Amino acid sequence: FLPDFPGGPTLEHLLTHTSGLPAYENYLKRRLSPKSIIRAICGKPLAAAPGEKFLYSDLGFILLAEILRRVTGQALDEFCRDNVFLPLGMRDTMFNPPRRLWPRCAATCERRGQMLCGQVHDENAFALGGVAGHAGLFSTAADLALFCQMLLDEGACGSRQVLKPETVALLTQPRELSDGNVRTLGWDADTGYSGPRGYFFPVGSFGHSGFTGTSLWLDPRSQTFVVLLTNRLHPDGKGDVLDLRREVATHAALACTGHAPEARRPPTCRTTGLRDYRTTGLRNACLPGIDVLRSQGFKPLRGKRVGLITNHTGIDRTGASTIDILWQSGCVKLAALFSPEHGIRGELDAPVASGVDAKTGLTIHSLYGERYRPTPEMLHGLDALVFDIQDVGARFYTYTATMGMCMESAKQAGIEFVALDRPNPIGGLRVEGPVCTLPRDKLTTYYSAPVRHGMTAGELAQLANARYSIGCRLTVIRAQGWRRAMWFDETGLPWVNPSPNLRNLKQAILYPCICCLESSNVSVGRGTDMPFELFGAPWMDSLKLAAELNGLGLPGLSFTPIGFTPKSSKFQGERCGGVYVMLNDREAFQPVAAAARIIGVLWRLHGPTFDLDATGRMFGTPEAPKLIRRDPSASEAIRQWEEESRRFSRQRRSCLLYP
Repeated sequence: FLPDFPGGPTLEHLLTHTSGLPAYENYLKRRLSPKSIIRAICGKPLAAAPGEKFLYSDLGFILLAEILRRVTGQALDEFCRDNVFLPLGMRDTMFNPPRRLWPRCAATCERRGQMLCGQVHDENAFALGGVAGHAGLFSTAADLALFCQMLLDEGACGSRQVLKPETVALLTQPRELSDGNVRTLGWDADTGYSGPRGYFFPVGSFGHSGFTGTSLWLDPRSQTFVVLLTNRLHPDGKGDVLDLRREVATHAALACTGHAPEARRPPTCRTTGLRDYRTTGLRNACLPGIDVLRSQGFKPLRGKRVGLITNHTGIDRTGASTIDILWQSGCVKLAALFSPEHGIRGELDAPVASGVDAKTGLTIHSLYGERYRPTPEMLHGLDALVFDIQDVGARFYTYTATMGMCMESAKQAGIEFVALDRPNPIGGLRVEGPVCTLPRDKLTTYYSAPVRHGMTAGELAQLANARYSIGCRLTVIRAQGWRRAMWFDETGLPWVNPSPNLRNLKQAILYPCICCLESSNVSVGRGTDMPFELFGAPWMDSLKLAAELNGLGLPGLSFTPIGFTPKSSKFQGERCGGVYVMLNDREAFQPVAAAARIIGVLWRLHGPTFDLDATGRMFGTPEAPKLIRRDPSASEAIRQWEEESRRFSRQRRSCLLYP
């Protein structure tokens, strides 16, 4: 689009402010023409390599407007008028309002010898004739409400589709940048500019603020938008509305999400605050894939003989079993059941035998015992395999590995594979940890992915089908209403223990951290009432360990000394010293980095008594314990894993299904 622009920035770099272009330069002062301004920006040295970091840049959006002109043949104001403003009925939204409308415009401050009113305030936008990608648009609260509602309605305005739903999803999908900031295409999500989000709107919400004192913030989760229009620059250019924006958004969130008026900012939070929703009554609560399939009249499976890979977590929004729903559908022939680790009811912590379902009389083929994948005989006569199991978002949790192996069997048998998707209970934005390099023949190492992959089962199915060249006939029935920023308690879905030792969301959040210890000679609480909320061993000094760990200041965590005696599993009947893990801020918590630092402390305190090398099995790479042994602070390991996670984040993009 811009042959004169060197360095390789992409449209996504420009839209997410990661192109490396500087924030600003005053071209009006240099008296450059619009064409000369474009040439000057294209020739400007980059302040950072493209994609390296978030650097808000007006210059990048000036280039985007020029790219639009070259692609469409229309100037920005003409294109917006014809394709957005007029279709939405935004009749008071325009660049360069005519003089007759100036009395309705808010004045800013004195510029060029006069009080500005009805003319753009930004110098570069003025130099570009009042029409620029970064500044110059005039509007009203009523018009902006139409625009916001269109985005919340997935591009629709009444009966008219202004933007495709896929376009809105792409536009508003949060993207975690390499430096930890979160942006969408053109919108802010979680950066230092996110004050207009307030304290309670989630990271999955998005918005933008304007230099003159304006801001928008939209939350698809609660179907809320906040429009704030001020002329904070009037009359002397020194006004400040940072606190006002935050307070307005906070009160809006309190009003629409059901918080009591006395709700207060959480004591610890990242950039603009923890999410703190009440899910009851929110308009866009999630629907799992089975609910969506039923709403489609079971069309993808109608008339087919299917085998169902499921367990007790395969339920609809009301708690009805997917087994029963398909069995009673009247149009799907449910012919066989397949159970993963822990069995069809999720109650077993040992190899599982095959059996018969008492209610339907169907054979239950165990995929956790003598075999991990269906045999050709088990699949004979089937038209499709269907997968419906709740995952927990950690690579070494075995259910999605069972799914991948069943996809391979489906390909070999020449039958379809349908994944009924469900939310990732610990969210889909964060990716963390080393990429697994161990052979893919085990359930805990099937995916060459970081410990925390940030994907749903359906997305992992797409990843496996493409990256591992499975090539089965795959259909993913997406969960409705889920967004990557959601935790499970924000979905409105009923919690079901996915396995015997994951009994609540806190344990699921801690699982990618504490489970990294499990392959060593440490108890992670199995056989106690608090699995994955504590860890210890007979040889641990609980007081010293708690003091050392609290001294690290691990984000989101604190530790209390504890003694416990497991009733089963590792160290059964032995008194263990250890720590209870308190999760104080799930947003700040970095599970795999925390695991590495905890392991470094255990190595430093207990040396060879602690089986450091064994931790490589859960990390997925023998290099992990080597890095920690060399640097017990784990800083070197974490730096290396951050790069691996960034690389995987890029690789997974084409497989993501949710904004």
